[in-house]
Amino acid sequence: MCGRFVIAGNRADLIDAFEVDEAVEDELRPSWNVAPTDTVRLVVERLDPHTGELTRRLEPARWGLIPSWAKSASVGSRMINARSETLLEKPSFRAAALKRRAIVPADGYYEWRKNDDGSKTPIYLHGPDGSLLGFAGLYEFWRDPATTSPEHPQGEWVVSCTIITRPASDALGEIHDRTPVILPPDLRGDWLDPRNDSRPAVQELLDAIPDPHLVPRLVGKRVGSVRNDGPDLIEPLPEPASEA
Repeated sequence: MCGRFVIAGNRADLIDAFEVDEAVEDELRPSWNVAPTDTVRLVVERLDPHTGELTRRLEPARWGLIPSWAKSASVGSRMINARSETLLEKPSFRAAALKRRAIVPADGYYEWRKNDDGSKTPIYLHGPDGSLLGFAGLYEFWRDPATTSPEHPQGEWVVSCTIITRPASDALGEIHDRTPVILPPDLRGDWLDPRNDSRPAVQELLDAIPDPHLVPRLVGKRVGSVRNDGPDLIEPLPEPASEA
């Protein structure tokens, strides 16, 4: 799964890396310990019904997908990830998989490797060249009944998202059995295009995404608490001193 990640690049970095046309926010607050229900950034494409023009946008969203039929936002905390194998079957995800696909930008993410003694070692995984990663994701719109007002009698809209995962390849499988689906730059446009809206087309997109090549780095245990944040969380642990 993917339960914590890093997005430390600024707004200009994201616009450039993901070829964004419009950004709806000002400068972004970096985080080295993004956790479920936090606000993350989405790259999406919207189709103008009159001109047929696609616009790529950078938007905020709550991490943890809230289905449109949900009674409460709390369900989102259990839907931070969606399995690629069942994406087109699960009621919570199948509509979004056809119409509302997104990219969640990240510098890297954390996994916890289980050790023989029962302890867990946090590991930071990132691209070999340090470039931004693009997690394949989905997004959804939900009306919050707790925010009803004369202007919004049904409640204000909440945009939420999930990150898609798949079984890990052999190398990554030694750390965790699942990994985020990471889109290479040449497949990002096809993934975002809302005109690819049939089950066979979406399945073909998923099948075409290669396994990522990531670099693991042992890091300290402070990342285990959501209260901790800062670039020190991704600093590599010092090499153990060799015996004389």
